[in-house]
Amino acid sequence: MGILFRIVFSIYLFDIFLGLVPPKGRGARVKITKVEVILEERPGFTPAFVWRDRVPGSDGSTLGAWLAIETDAGITGFASSNRGVILQDYVNRRFRNELIGQDPLQREHLWERVWELDRIERFAPNLTHLVDVALWDIGGKQAGLPVHQLLGGYRTKLPAYASTVTYSSISEFLDIADQALALGYPMIKLHAFGNAKRDAELCLALRAHVGPDVELMYDGSAAFDLQDAVYLGHALDEANYLWYEEPMREFSVTAYKWLGARVRVPLLLGEVTDGSHMNAGDFVATGVATSLRTSTFLKGGFTGAMRIAHLADAYHLRAEVHGMGLESAHLCMAIKNTTAYESLVWGNPIKREALVHADGHVHAPTAPGVGYESLWKENGIPKGLEKYVK
Repeated sequence: MGILFRIVFSIYLFDIFLGLVPPKGRGARVKITKVEVILEERPGFTPAFVWRDRVPGSDGSTLGAWLAIETDAGITGFASSNRGVILQDYVNRRFRNELIGQDPLQREHLWERVWELDRIERFAPNLTHLVDVALWDIGGKQAGLPVHQLLGGYRTKLPAYASTVTYSSISEFLDIADQALALGYPMIKLHAFGNAKRDAELCLALRAHVGPDVELMYDGSAAFDLQDAVYLGHALDEANYLWYEEPMREFSVTAYKWLGARVRVPLLLGEVTDGSHMNAGDFVATGVATSLRTSTFLKGGFTGAMRIAHLADAYHLRAEVHGMGLESAHLCMAIKNTTAYESLVWGNPIKREALVHADGHVHAPTAPGVGYESLWKENGIPKGLEKYVK
């Protein structure tokens, strides 16, 4: 019996040497062992800002959280939310029981499970992505690759555009545009006043100010009804804006179909619609969208974001990535049919975002997984996460 055991064990070790039996954490099947929410007091933006009249943009101080999903391979995946108490409730009542014992690499299966649970919970759309992001973080760390390479990888850098908040006057907007160009941003997107006539005046003034060679975009933050959206759309077309984003609430695809029949400026749609690609498909089917918005934040993580990107690509549409940060940087490196990285600028004077280089581009993240740990090395480890950092 002892001789037989030694023979079998020798064959097993030989198979490991050949790579036929991978060691734990390097291709072996792993399981989720723990799901934890670490609450964190987070300061608000300074100075505070708005997206347009009557729509706050920045949070004040809030109780955020980190989602930590641990595995028996010693790998932990992370995701971050500014809605810590709500996330903790979701995890305690639903996500923890669903995830414990599951294979974290079965991301498609677990993504579908979140949406099945959404049927009874109606999860906040800005929280449905967290499990998926943490699972992709685990996958990248296990493979030793950044997430954008797991997603397929298309490029290593992409231009960034300065995405403004709302300022007090046209003259201040023009000053902000000058600052953005001086910082290296090659493109500018406006979040303006939320008044169709005043916004039209601003958009025309900005084009005259920066000249014909700077790409300009406009985000309406759902400020308008159809009549005002048409009025403003004509001004954007006259000023040759690259896209016209969410001028109306996105509840009615028919209303957008009517808008698309009345304006020529390209429409970028689907930023805040629920249901990931399942809803975005209606904007494609009607022919109204020139581009679709995609993101981890509002579209169910990397899995949902890539579904939208591939859906758009099938119809030769663009898929523009919403929001800044590491997750968006990974998407921008992986999605072929995207134009530029969104980089928020606020306050006066403005600063260039840390992820944007002096050449006006965001470059591909290099750390395994999402790469939050690379930021913690620069900015400090969030309280409560020290035990996860080796």
